[in-house]
Amino acid sequence: MTLKILIENTAPDNLIAEHGLSFLVATEHAKFIFDCGHTGAAFDNAKTLGENLSTIKFAVLSHAHYDHAGGFPKLLDVAPIETVYTGENFWDEKFSRDGDGYKYRGCGFDENFLAAHNVEQKICRGVVEIDSGTWLVGNFTRRYDFETIPKKFVRGEKKLPDNFSDEIILVLRDGDGLAIVTACAHVGVLNIVADVAERFSLPIRTLVGGLHLTGATGERISRTLTELKTFGVEKILPCHCSGEEFMQHFSERPTTGTVITISRNEKKARHR
Repeated sequence: MTLKILIENTAPDNLIAEHGLSFLVATEHAKFIFDCGHTGAAFDNAKTLGENLSTIKFAVLSHAHYDHAGGFPKLLDVAPIETVYTGENFWDEKFSRDGDGYKYRGCGFDENFLAAHNVEQKICRGVVEIDSGTWLVGNFTRRYDFETIPKKFVRGEKKLPDNFSDEIILVLRDGDGLAIVTACAHVGVLNIVADVAERFSLPIRTLVGGLHLTGATGERISRTLTELKTFGVEKILPCHCSGEEFMQHFSERPTTGTVITISRNEKKARHR
């Protein structure tokens, strides 16, 4: 299985970068898009990279923030999308506190847009298998009290604190364990890893994606790295919102255009 980064915060000269994230995922039987970036430039990069998206039938949106879901309407211009997977509460409007006011941070489209384009929404509330050795996971148990969500993130008309109940992640079979692909890990990367390890009863070998540790203290970063080792994590490929201080711990940093290969193993994974 492979993950090709179609857009990320950084890029080589021949590709476009933006604050956002999008992967083209190729599994044993399917190709799909995991997140769409902000503007749709991810799909211009796909063309530059020689990727034909005209056979892509479904996409996954990890959560409703603009930098992950905002490019979805542009995807429909190049791919015959029939289905989009989201977490629950995806349509709660997203905002961030900006001085004395609020700035809209949502995806920019709604259920009517999906209906107008004949796209079916499927909601992941726990574990959804989308291909052999490929799952979506949502509804995470909060176990680590130091993994707090910044108070600036709010949702809905009443501007309630955002608990990111819409957040979902991708899980792939990886040798004798699992690989986790996160978009932003707003709910906390350790909360995510612990939850997946418990549900599947397998070690986590690889962690890829945005880990939302921008601005994290050195103490939190150190504790996060220590805890990840206890779950068997051998490889971490941080990008997007992982934070420069965290990423300094790693020599290998994926960027736009990077291809990541995940090994397969025929041993069945169990989830609960």
